[in-house]
Amino acid sequence: MKILVPIKRVNDYNVKVRPNQSNTDVDLTNVKMAVNPFCEIALEEAIRIKEAGNAEEVVAVSVGSEKNQEQLRTALALGADRAILIKTEVEVQPLDVAKILVKIFEKENPKLVLMGKQGIDGDHNQTGQMLGAMLSIPQATFASKVEINADSVNVTREIDGGLETLSVELPAIVTTDLRLNEPRYASLPNIMKAKRKPIDEINLEELGLSIEQKVKTVKVESPSEREEGIKVDSVDALLDKLRNEAKVIE
Repeated sequence: MKILVPIKRVNDYNVKVRPNQSNTDVDLTNVKMAVNPFCEIALEEAIRIKEAGNAEEVVAVSVGSEKNQEQLRTALALGADRAILIKTEVEVQPLDVAKILVKIFEKENPKLVLMGKQGIDGDHNQTGQMLGAMLSIPQATFASKVEINADSVNVTREIDGGLETLSVELPAIVTTDLRLNEPRYASLPNIMKAKRKPIDEINLEELGLSIEQKVKTVKVESPSEREEGIKVDSVDALLDKLRNEAKVIE
């Protein structure tokens, strides 16, 4: 079985981002970039499935500029067997990414697509669902547990009422949630080996696709700062403020 793992390049989640001076986008100048945490979880799960003997190959794919090679080499260092870069300098949105992944799916013919449920930059949570619809194959989202069977995969997912387990036939798409696993760290020898591994590069035009921006960012602003809190001397004083100032109790 071959597993395809889409990888997104995002700002490191430890870095606090700010709007640029014109408030048209996030300022990523000199900001540390990393693999999207949800994609990293998907990659870890794919590697574990391979280590358990249920897959033969893990292929990482990313869409973007030459800079995305950094994240693909991280994927190779963590355990991916191959990496594919779809080169484009144009900003891609979830629908565009889904269309690109359809082409890669048809080319690679994987049995399973494991991908993060969302990117921490746009928080769209759309690409996996769009890809499933375009390919007309089963999908299971927000996976907190994945079990591979012969021709199917059991996915436990968190819902409002507790846990739900789905069984979907392969080929299928599974999007990963935070509690699925804890990704490993890449060892220094594997990092050095990954630097020498080739990355297959495909220009977007070679796929016969063109990017059409359907969503436009109008303005980017920092969240408003919270007002400073106050201390009260007694429960009665607290109740008085909640009743008469905040008006949240009667």
